[in-house]
Order: sequence, then structure tokens, then C-alpha cells
Amino acid sequence: MQILLNYGYYYSERGLTGSYSLLLLAALGVMVLGLIASARVQSVFNKYSQMDSSCGMTASAIADRILRANGSSVRVASVSGSLTDNYNPKTGCVSLSQTVYSSSSIAAIAVAAHECGHVMQYEKGYRPIEIRNSILPVANIGARFSYLLVILGLFMGALGHTVSMIGVGLFGFALVFQLLTLPVELDASRRALDMLAAEGFITGGEEENAARKVLRAAAFTYVVAVLSSAISFLRLLAIANSNRRN
Repeated sequence: MQILLNYGYYYSERGLTGSYSLLLLAALGVMVLGLIASARVQSVFNKYSQMDSSCGMTASAIADRILRANGSSVRVASVSGSLTDNYNPKTGCVSLSQTVYSSSSIAAIAVAAHECGHVMQYEKGYRPIEIRNSILPVANIGARFSYLLVILGLFMGALGHTVSMIGVGLFGFALVFQLLTLPVELDASRRALDMLAAEGFITGGEEENAARKVLRAAAFTYVVAVLSSAISFLRLLAIANSNRRN
């Protein structure tokens, strides 16, 4: 990444374009937003971890009840770490972190219900998650090798621009993956709130608002991820085009 930053600065010094400096500033801005988003998630989670739900059930028990109520056979298990909660459709397991699994706080049950929301997306054929998963292999390749291809293109003469643009194109799949992840996460949170309310695990008003704040804070991290990917894509594209001009 540092090579790309240096390369962009090198060309902007020659007056070819001012976009590199702007993109660098934007990248630094998104980096700051990322730090703020991470701190916000932790802060909101910690705050509402102190607020017990009126139902008194643990997050793991609620997750299990939600899944059974919706006809799912997915199991619930504990996983080490903090905020490492996830749903793995390959193993058919919702994994809840240690800070969530045995807690009856609003924060914990909101996170657990969110993962159940992902289960429902898979089992009910939610189209955006199907599209996102279909491009995942190419997106992984793009995220891993796009920078390498762009850098190689700088040293390959006439073929360099083509190689660089292949790298840019591959990274485009990673960007699309991030773009699709945002509605997927927002939908999972919407489902979580609906299921918690439908089963009576949270009351309206204070508890629902608290759960929404927890999920909203988490969603903002995905907004930052989209912005970060978009800026990286534009920077790679600018470098590839500069390679063609030179």
C-alpha cells in the first residue's frame, strides 16, 4: 500500500493530476471514521451491556427460541473472544461470543438476534445475500491480488496498463461485495428487531430503542468499510490511468 501512496505522490508532483492528494486525504478521513466507528460500537455495546432485558433470558436461549420459532434447525454455540459473533451456513451454527452467550443484557440479545437474522436470510432466500455469496470467491481474489497486479503493471511497459486494469477490475468485485454487505447487515438488524418484538423478548420504548442503537452502531462500521473500499478502488484506477499516460 505504501508503494501506491508514494507512486501517487510522485505523479502529482509532476502536475499530471491532483486526484492523488484528494484521495489520500479522503483515505485518511475514512481511517479516522473507522476508528470512531469501532470505538462507538464498543462504547454502545458496553453501555447497553449494563441494561438487563425485562424477559430475563440469556442471549443464547433467546437465539435458540427465535430459531425454533422460525422452523430452523441451526444450533447455537459459544465462541471465544468479544464481539466475534457470527453465523456460518456451512456448519449450520450461530456462534455467540463469551460476552454475549450467557448475558441477558439488551446489547447481548440484540447481537444474538442479528445473527439469527442472517440465518433467516439464508433460509428464506434473501436475494442480496445470494448475490453477495456468488461473487465472494472473485472478491477474495480481488482483495488479495489487485494491488500486486497494479504494482506489476507499473513495470511492464506496453502491457502494463492492461495488467493494472485487470487488478482494478478484480478489486471492483471486492467493492461490490462490500456494497452488497451493507443492505445485508441492515436487513439482518431489521429482522432481529422484528423477531425480538414478535416473541416478546423486548418491550417497546426503552428496550427497543436500546437494541436499535446497538445495531445501528454496528451498521456504521459497514458504511465505513464501503467508503474505504470505494476510495481504494478510485486510487487504483487513478494509478492505472496514470500508467497509461506515461
